[in-house]
Amino acid sequence: MAEEIVNKVAKSGLITLDLGELAPKADIVSFDLAEHLWQGLVLKEQDFREMIKTHDWSQYQGQYVAVFCSADAIVQDWAYMLVASALQAYARRVEVASPEAFHNLLYLDAIRALNPDDYRDARVVVKGCGDVKVPPSAFAAVVSHLQAVVKTLMYGEPCSTVPVYKRK
Repeated sequence: MAEEIVNKVAKSGLITLDLGELAPKADIVSFDLAEHLWQGLVLKEQDFREMIKTHDWSQYQGQYVAVFCSADAIVQDWAYMLVASALQAYARRVEVASPEAFHNLLYLDAIRALNPDDYRDARVVVKGCGDVKVPPSAFAAVVSHLQAVVKTLMYGEPCSTVPVYKRK
C-alpha cells in the first residue's frame, strides 16, 4: 500500500505575501528641470515662468509625474512649486523625486494599504524571488507595517525561509 503524500507546507498555516503583486502598475512620466536650465547651470526666473505659461501640460493628463533635476545645479524651491502648480489640473499625482524614487513611493503606498488585521497572529513569509524586481525599501516597509501584529515574519519561500522576526 502506497503511503499518502502530505503537503506539509499547505498544512503549516503560513501566509505567503508576494510583494511583486503589489508592484505599481502605473507608468511614471519624467519632468526634468535640467532641460530648462540657462546654460545648463541655473534657472532664470523670467524664462522659467514663460516656459510654465507656454508648456503643453495637457500631455501629463492622468499621469504620475516625477519632477526632478538630473543636472548638478542649484534649483530654487519655487521652481518645483511652479511645476507642481502647473501640473495640478492634469497629473494624477506629482512627486519631487526621480522616477525610481517615485516608483518606490508607490510601492510604499501599496504596502501601507495592506490591512494589518489580515495578518494578525499569522506566520507570514514574504516571498523572496519572483518575476518582478522589488526594491529593498519595500521589504523594510513590510517589516515596519506588519511586525507589530504577526506571530512570525520570514523571508523566502514556504519550503525554505530565513527568519526575520518571531514574537516572544
